[in-house]
Amino acid sequence: MATPKGFARAIIVITTVTAAIMELIDTSIVNVALSDMSGSLGVNIEDISWVITSYAIANVIIIPLTGFLAEYFGRKNYYIASMIIFTVASYMCGQSTSLIEIIIWRFVQGVGGGALLSTSQAILFDAFEPKDRPIASGLFGMGLVLGPTLGPTLGGYIIDHASWPLIFMINIPIGILATFLSFSFIEKKQGEGKNKKNIKIDYTGIMLLTVGIGSLQYMLERGESEDWFSSKTIIVTSILAAAGLIAFIWYELKVKSPAVNLRVLNNRNLAFTTIFTFVVGVGLFTSVFVFPVLAQRTLGYTAYETGLTLLAPTMITVLMMPIIGKLMSKGISPIPFVVIGFLLFAAYSWLSAGVSPDVNKNDFFFPLALRAVGISMVQLPLINQAVAGLQPKDYASGIALNNMIRQLGGAFGIALANNYIAHQYAQHRYDLVSKITGESQMFIERSNTIAQGIIARTGDVAGAGTKAVATINNLVDRQAYFLSYLDTFRLITIFFILVIPLVGFLRVKKKSAAEMAATMKAAAEAH
Repeated sequence: MATPKGFARAIIVITTVTAAIMELIDTSIVNVALSDMSGSLGVNIEDISWVITSYAIANVIIIPLTGFLAEYFGRKNYYIASMIIFTVASYMCGQSTSLIEIIIWRFVQGVGGGALLSTSQAILFDAFEPKDRPIASGLFGMGLVLGPTLGPTLGGYIIDHASWPLIFMINIPIGILATFLSFSFIEKKQGEGKNKKNIKIDYTGIMLLTVGIGSLQYMLERGESEDWFSSKTIIVTSILAAAGLIAFIWYELKVKSPAVNLRVLNNRNLAFTTIFTFVVGVGLFTSVFVFPVLAQRTLGYTAYETGLTLLAPTMITVLMMPIIGKLMSKGISPIPFVVIGFLLFAAYSWLSAGVSPDVNKNDFFFPLALRAVGISMVQLPLINQAVAGLQPKDYASGIALNNMIRQLGGAFGIALANNYIAHQYAQHRYDLVSKITGESQMFIERSNTIAQGIIARTGDVAGAGTKAVATINNLVDRQAYFLSYLDTFRLITIFFILVIPLVGFLRVKKKSAAEMAATMKAAAEAH
């Protein structure tokens, strides 16, 4: 297959990067619309959060299967089909009038989206010569970073100026155009889809993976809201997760043609890299979860303001990605990048844990900039280390496992953060309330000041005292939550610091430019 040039390559770059950004936006754009959606559909906020859970479950199931499915159906066919599925599901989400309906269509959207992201990167890499693939890596890296960051910003703007169905409907014109361009400009790989008869489908492995990973993702996503093991559903999904994953591992190691090749974990480099990748998942997903709730719940930012605060420093990552790709393609050791990246992320978490309640929006720029540079420095180096020592034929399997571990690290991180915040909130509230007594001079002065303000505004003398106490209670709540969010940032810092010594177990293998290009392409096909 000839490498496209000029206008054709430009169209492929625009199409694949746009499709990836579109999918990634949908992982976070819904977060800021939950309140509006719950009111419109007549359900509570816990129930509507299923639109996030169902999408995440579909994503984490499809990611490790993408390489197999692309090989079986043909990459171009699979890509276009995934785009159509994603676009149709987006329309149906926007048209949904019940909770069950939108949950089902969000799951379908997640199936199409997970495949869309993976295959976009592989197609983009094939549009460049091996020596130019670091450029492709940088271009796609921009999309990977911009998508999740644009989600809250775009979602906040839509909620402020329109209604929640638009967050899904905006995908439709983009999806239609991307489908047309893909059909017209993306060429089939040589022999694509012709070996279907020789590919044996591992139905048992796929079923066990779906049950095990799906149940685990459900447990992690919904555990806190359902009070963990006091819920029968969480108990059942925990059992299914354990049984499904144990059976999946046993079966995939036994079968001749597994859907997911677990044997590559015999490689020490890959085994230890998955630990780093898990922690990266914890840090990335948890920080994106904790910062917005800190900003909106305790600092009074709107969803749109929160998104803008995240967006500016994220542009640093857009600039850094191509630079890291170039340096890696020259054979520079990935180990220093990993260590520095982890230290920078730890510094971001530690600085974020030290902010005061009267912090200015601009004060977040430097810590978030450290986070952006840290992300840039660990992404591609960890992909490199995941396949160091593997045979080229095993690259896709190794990176697919690595990406699945990152996704699970994110789910674990959010579940941990939810639980930790709830625990720390209760402790901080107890500590704060214990210092407030009816005889406390500070409490008396503060409540009297608030009461006088209420009387001046409303003239309600009889109810001013009660309202003043309620106001103080709200302030205590806000401060308890604020302190619990800061504690969570400190917890993230500990995770990143503790794993750094494990770099000593990584083996560095200097790769030629051709090997690096093959690594990047495998990363694309397995992402």
